[in-house]
Amino acid sequence: MTTTSVSQADTIAALNGTRSSVSKNPQSAAELQSSFLNMLTTQLKNQDPLKPMDNAQMTSQLAQISTLQGIQGLNTTLTQLLSSYNTSQALQASGSIGSQVLTEGNKLLLSKGVAQGGVSLGSAADKVTLTIKDATGKIVQTEELGKQNAGMVAFAWDGKNAAGAQLADGKYTFEIAASKAGTTVSTTPIQVGTVSAVVKNGSAFQLELSSGDMVDFNEVLQFM
Repeated sequence: MTTTSVSQADTIAALNGTRSSVSKNPQSAAELQSSFLNMLTTQLKNQDPLKPMDNAQMTSQLAQISTLQGIQGLNTTLTQLLSSYNTSQALQASGSIGSQVLTEGNKLLLSKGVAQGGVSLGSAADKVTLTIKDATGKIVQTEELGKQNAGMVAFAWDGKNAAGAQLADGKYTFEIAASKAGTTVSTTPIQVGTVSAVVKNGSAFQLELSSGDMVDFNEVLQFM
């Protein structure tokens, strides 16, 4: 069992947004403006000289149409930006096939007698204990990882149980308990996976790992 301390990985942030209509009127701002100007011209031609149109009302209507036109232009720009982002994300996701990724989770895949995992410590700890369980929940190995600094701590498991016997390749789980001077230290388990495929789910992308698990692209902590 070996441990390696590395820096805290940055969480990959993904752009999430929804689009909604600013108006239930099917007409565009330009069409509304054209209709309004035609109506205004007609009203001016036929208005009663003794009861002219209200200038304030007319100005307010023109301002509302200009505002609507600006919002529609902004929506068009945002739509183009989202489309560009989705294309960029698709290229990045497809390029990750074959790469190892770090995500939050406590799964441990033993392959060819080797398994890797990690933990993010909320603060420094003078005692860190790793417990590994098989698919039935039975504890097969317990190791002391010693003193560790705050941040990411990686470990490797040789696939042997407490008696030193080599276990079969497959899926296992792990737990991490950490403390300092008898006080519990917060921990976040980190699992390692290899990307075998990229799946588009609606407008988002998911990574299929060699273990068969699916992980959202924006849940990846680090590509390795």
